[in-house]
Amino acid sequence: MAVKRNIQYLNKSFSDLRSQLINFSQTYFPTTYTDFDPSSPGIMFMEQASYVGDVLSFYLDNQLQETYIQYARQTNNLYDLAYMFGYKPKTTGLAIVDLDFFQLIPSKVEGSTTVPDYDYALRINANTQITSRSSSRIAFLTEDSVDFSTDSPLDPRSTTIAQIDTITGEPTYYLLKKTKKATSGNINTTNFNFGSFQEFPTVTINSPNISCIIDIFDSDGNRYYEVDYLGQEIVFDSIKNLNTNDPNNYQDSNDVPYILQTKQVQRRFATRFLDNETLQLQFGSGNPSDTDEEIIPNPNNVGLGLPYEKDKLTTAFSPTNFILTNTYGVAPSNTSLTVRYTTGGGVESNIPANNLTSLNTNGVQFINNNLNSTTAQYIFDSVAVNNPRAASGGQDGDSITELRENTISNFNSQLRNVTANDYLIRALSMPSKFGIISKAHVQKPKASSTDSTLDLYVLSYDNSKSLTLSSQALKTNLKTYINQYRMIGDLPAIRDAFIINIAVDFEIITEPNYNNSEVLTQCIFFLQDYFAIDKWQINQPIILKQIELGLDDIEGVQTVSRVTITNKAGTDSNYSQYAYDIEGATQNKIIYPSIDPSIFEIKFPNQDIKGKVTTI
Repeated sequence: MAVKRNIQYLNKSFSDLRSQLINFSQTYFPTTYTDFDPSSPGIMFMEQASYVGDVLSFYLDNQLQETYIQYARQTNNLYDLAYMFGYKPKTTGLAIVDLDFFQLIPSKVEGSTTVPDYDYALRINANTQITSRSSSRIAFLTEDSVDFSTDSPLDPRSTTIAQIDTITGEPTYYLLKKTKKATSGNINTTNFNFGSFQEFPTVTINSPNISCIIDIFDSDGNRYYEVDYLGQEIVFDSIKNLNTNDPNNYQDSNDVPYILQTKQVQRRFATRFLDNETLQLQFGSGNPSDTDEEIIPNPNNVGLGLPYEKDKLTTAFSPTNFILTNTYGVAPSNTSLTVRYTTGGGVESNIPANNLTSLNTNGVQFINNNLNSTTAQYIFDSVAVNNPRAASGGQDGDSITELRENTISNFNSQLRNVTANDYLIRALSMPSKFGIISKAHVQKPKASSTDSTLDLYVLSYDNSKSLTLSSQALKTNLKTYINQYRMIGDLPAIRDAFIINIAVDFEIITEPNYNNSEVLTQCIFFLQDYFAIDKWQINQPIILKQIELGLDDIEGVQTVSRVTITNKAGTDSNYSQYAYDIEGATQNKIIYPSIDPSIFEIKFPNQDIKGKVTTI
């Protein structure tokens, strides 16, 4: 009859296992084996078994530990866990800098007036390289093209006189200036050859400090689009806001350079970092000769990829691929792919001011043809670039700790708009080439509203950085943008917020032995900074007590006698058309905005902030 053994499962270390094996032998084999001397053969076998058990316990614990993002230590496991949680690891941090671009332009006479001849305007392509004069290894790339022929609120151009004819006193050349952002990085190109068709082909790029893929084209000129995952069919696309490009959706607006559209693409790829120097590119499984990607969704083919049609009753459909095609994009075959990607960044890319002066002129060209060759060459040679401020933001890639913390943080966020703040941040983060939302506010719609479940109120800046209503083109782009992230039950409506223009009048008493004019000037500077429009949001109240305390803190101010806020309205005076009862909206020295979302603005700070010095 078998004896029931009492087996312990809690021993994992070498010493615990050895002690348990000795105790087990003494308990269940008291007469079979009695030699427990450390040099005996029996102890040797027990210690070997304990050694094996200790090693197995170590690897078991280690493998379990590597499945948790908080404790994993192996780089490849950390990267896999990061992608599982939806976070894309950063292998490098790119520096950002504002670059000033310059070119000379000749003058011409129109009627009796000398004006710039913009026929000689140049265009500097996007991704044009600018290098540092101290190190050609550190390069920056322009994010957008520089078009000297245009002047708009989103792309302002300054024009100054550069040269004057000493005889006539008329300008002969003007100097044009534009400012654009640039990011650190070098453009690299590699090619991959693909033979006969195979599903989900993958290739890898091995290079330090890879930041992103610029574009991929095959040998026939077809472009492959990067997506978050291969099942995603819809990507954002942009076209120049020109009547010839899109006569149906064209918007006559100078604050929207591009119209935002969505586009269904067959050729796509997804990227994945395997480690900090290896980037994997994976393509779909569709055969170009028999792909089902072009099937148009209709009630007869929704859910084609399901094994049984009856499963549609309980299937969760994705808006990015709700017909459930099984190709996940077209796989390249019998072609060659040209991949352009950027590398660079890091701490060393935070270069000081006035260092980025070497422009690669291969990306510079005249917009117009049939120009005087001598003048054109002189203009071309005049192109210059400089960074008036130091670059910042460059850093090394994620450390082990940063990778863990960023992954955990990313898991708590989501791409979908769920809360009001999600819509707010999404509106403010729309890429600038589609227009810039300067102020945004989200709230529940009025009880009488039936066309929305939430209202998104927006405003923009004009050329002088004063608040203005967003153009219809800008609101159309914003609607297209947030529509890809909204919950299915949300019906957001984009509306105009109200602008309330105000003026400030104040009186102060100065301390003895202080220059009244200087103290008054400092008070005006304080109020101009306090009411700077960058610091104000929609539905933010004016707290008069804060203003009084701020004026009191200025050196030379003994006390503040009075601070008065008045409304400025009337389009004839270039103010907002909306009048507002400031006195009626003031309670306990707090001026509240209207029930309808509105924002206070001092449109002309130099004339609408007035003060004087009084006596006790």
